[in-house]
Amino acid sequence: MVMQPVLEISAADDFALWPVGEHESYRYLVLNGELTPAEVGTAVRQIADCNAFEPEEEHGPCPTDPLGTFLHGLLTMPDLFAAGGFRVTENATDTVFVEPGCCNGLETWRDWLEVLDGTGCSYFGHDPSSVAERVGDIVRLTFDVYGTDGSPVTELPVDQARRLVAGARQDMQDFLGLAGSWAEQHLPAHAAAITAALARALDLAPAR
Repeated sequence: MVMQPVLEISAADDFALWPVGEHESYRYLVLNGELTPAEVGTAVRQIADCNAFEPEEEHGPCPTDPLGTFLHGLLTMPDLFAAGGFRVTENATDTVFVEPGCCNGLETWRDWLEVLDGTGCSYFGHDPSSVAERVGDIVRLTFDVYGTDGSPVTELPVDQARRLVAGARQDMQDFLGLAGSWAEQHLPAHAAAITAALARALDLAPAR
């Protein structure tokens, strides 16, 4: 069983602010410390694009240059969104048991801790409506709780689920380190601010 942080990608054929890879829309990019520079550029573009709307007045006027305009929401909005989440797949069969649905974001990854130590239940968007529920000493994963009777379901020991969540969080941390180095090379004037914003978008920022 593998749990991976995945970012939903939208196509950007005309994007030219920095090098990015080629990805089809509505596919997922797995975040970890092994991405190529072009894949890191794709991830940074996507997270910035997720937050590319006009901030409130208190965050200052939007810059007029193309790069400043594109990064403005990412660098100024207090609450950031990164479409995706933690995907859970059975290695041997490629069966997906948790798929982040619409409106789910990587910044909500701590919902998994609610399953393990809090309310015992979390939903991860819709279409599909994947859910994780703690029942005693096991965690039950359902691909689509509102789907047909054939929707994949599996059960894991709580300790195994906890290790999977810790591993997925480390993958995001490794990606953040890679993205920081990438930003220093490709966007040095904004590197520190971008790295801090990505940490907030992935809910990896130090506790305030």
